[in-house]
Parts: sequence; structure tokens; C-alpha cells
Amino acid sequence: MTNVPVANPASPKVTHLYFGTDWEGENRTSAHHVARWLAERAPVMYFECPGMRAPRSTGRDIRRIIAKLIAAVGPPRRPSAGVEVRTLLQLPFHRLPGIAAFNRWILLRSVRRVVARVRRGGGQIVSWFLSPHIGVLAGRLGEDLAVQYCVDDYASFPGVDADAIATMDEALSRNADLVFVTSETMVPRKQAVAKRVVLSPHGVDVEHFRKATDAGIPLPEEVRSLTGAVIGFFGLIEAWIDLDLVQTLADRHPEWTFVMIGRVAVPAAQVPVRRNILFLGARPYQQLPDYGRRFDVSIIPYRFTQQVHHANPIKLREYLAMEKPIVSVPTPEITKFADVVRIATTADEWEMAIRDALAAPDPAGERAAMRAAADAMTWNARLTRVDAIVADALAGRTFDPPPVSR
Repeated sequence: MTNVPVANPASPKVTHLYFGTDWEGENRTSAHHVARWLAERAPVMYFECPGMRAPRSTGRDIRRIIAKLIAAVGPPRRPSAGVEVRTLLQLPFHRLPGIAAFNRWILLRSVRRVVARVRRGGGQIVSWFLSPHIGVLAGRLGEDLAVQYCVDDYASFPGVDADAIATMDEALSRNADLVFVTSETMVPRKQAVAKRVVLSPHGVDVEHFRKATDAGIPLPEEVRSLTGAVIGFFGLIEAWIDLDLVQTLADRHPEWTFVMIGRVAVPAAQVPVRRNILFLGARPYQQLPDYGRRFDVSIIPYRFTQQVHHANPIKLREYLAMEKPIVSVPTPEITKFADVVRIATTADEWEMAIRDALAAPDPAGERAAMRAAADAMTWNARLTRVDAIVADALAGRTFDPPPVSR
């Protein structure tokens, strides 16, 4: 990155209070990438926050509640150098009387103890907030800078109290000193309420996902014996994934195998059962390139929802780093990559796009374009820019960073 100032190594010590998802979550989200990058340069106090939706009486949710209760009363974990992980408790029933006040009290009580210890060590404190329902803490911890890192339109998530989450999200944006958004469509909404808004799209761990191009890496057993074309997806399989489209394509082309990697979070009745559709469940982040090596085409089969409209999927960048042809629905962020992504809307267009990808006459040229696109979006490049903006804000300066196009 040129013309991007790097924080002066002689600048005051900074400790980051980072409020994110579960550290060992099923999906490696931007929260994990940002926190890990920061921890290589400064201490990070990472707080695992409860989910936004009310828990259901499922075995999975009950096990998660028990695990979080145990983690919350236990000592902090230190998964890697520079990181301390704690689990916060919060009641998810946001609309019940007294719940908001109770949550605010227990959160402040839990976090201020950590802040007091950090303050005794000297230096500045930056707080980072991803989920809006924890944003009540922003600016109330005695931090030197409060940052919102907004990666989604959270109020449009399935199963959440949309009005309550929207209200919390707007309050967090008002209270934060600096708001980063990962999608250009969210900029106007944030600018209407926030002090300062900066567009900062996701990065990608290029080195990790480029392992998918290494023919020497053994294929996982589940995909090793597959014959014919493999159409692959990885990510959470939630309501925004168009499984009807996947089923239609699978029925039209029984010679194609659709490999769907990720936790299935929709009712069983909505999951198509076909010989050539494999739902493998969640797989560790470290293994995703191994599975990706068997993909002939990577897909992003989203439904057209408000959440998807504002999304900027990390998986798009990960697919690019794997140098696998991509077929996707059109969204404002994805269409910025129309030079390296085949865009399709209807089932007919999807069928033609996948067939075209499988029959590409110049795969080497296509791979080179994908490689160049991914190389321009590493997490290090993205977060060096973010770090410079934060450092200047701490110093009372306003750094206007070079714009990013995608």
C-alpha cells in the first residue's frame, strides 16, 4: 500500500478491547482476522459476546449456554501470544422490562475490572465493537477511542428482534468515535448518525487459501473419490442460502456434485436430499483449502434479501485466492468483481454460467486475473490502512486514507 502512514513505533502503548464472536467459532469471521492481526502488534483483550437472537430449546443452544456459563466464571484463556479471551454474559431477551438495564450493569461491571488493570499498565485503550447489542459499552469504559467495525446489516438477520437490534446499532454508531463499514451500501446510513465513517472492505488470507492450488496436498476423504465436476460452497448454510436453486441445478445435472461445507442452520425440511448434493457439515478453517482444491467451480447462491444486499462476503475473496472459477448472484459488492466472477440470477443463467466455467478455454488466464485480484486484498494491506486511521484518530489527527475500490 502506498501513501499509507504506519503508526510510529515510538507512539504510546495501545491495548485493544475487542468485542467479537466466539474465539473458536465454527466460522472464521472478520472479527477473528482483525483481532489476530492486532494481537501481533499490541495486547488484545478479547471478549466473546452472546448472540443477538434469543436461544431456542435445541440441544445445540442448550449446550452453548452451558459452555458459556462455564467459560464466563472461569479464568481468561490465552490462545496465543498477546491475546486474553473472556466470555461475557448477557440476557438475549432485549424487549423484556429491566433486561436492558441488567445487561448494561453486568457488562460494565465485568469489563471495567479489565480496564482498570489495563490502565495500571499505562498507555491508551481502543475499544472495538462488532455486534450492536454490546454497543451500550461504547464510550463508557474510559477508553481513548471507541470503534465500530460494522460488517453486516444485523437487524435483517433471521431470528433477531429487528427493531431492537436496529435501535442498538444506530446508538452504537452515534456513540463510536470512528465507524468502519465493509460494504459501500452501508456508508450513507452510517454517515447520517456517526461522527466519522470509513469504508474498509474485507481482506483475505491469501497464503492460506492459495494452498488449494497445490496439487501435492492430499484431498480429504469425503471428496477424494468424487468423479465428474464438483461445484463447491463453504460457509454457514442459513436462510439466506438459496437451497432451492442448488436443488434445481443438481436435478438438471446429475453428473455434477454439489459439495456444501458448513453448519446447516435451516430446518431439515428445507434441506434438499439428492444423491449429488453433499452436506458435509462445518469443517475447520485450516482445512478449507484442502476441500477447495477439489472444487471445479465455487458458488455464492444467495437469496435476494436486505441482509444480502448489504453483504460483502469474505468467501468471495477466499474463492479468488483459491483460483477457482466463481459463479454468484449479483449484489452491489459482488458485481464490483464482474471481471473475475460470473454473475447469474435465474436458474437458467446459473446453469449456463457453471457450464461456461467448466468449459473455460483459458483457465490459466482466468486464474492469473483471480490471483491478481486476491493479492491486492490481503488482510495485512487492509488492516495496515485501518491501523493508520486509528493511530491518527488517537493522536487527534484526521487521516484521509486512499480510497479502496473493492
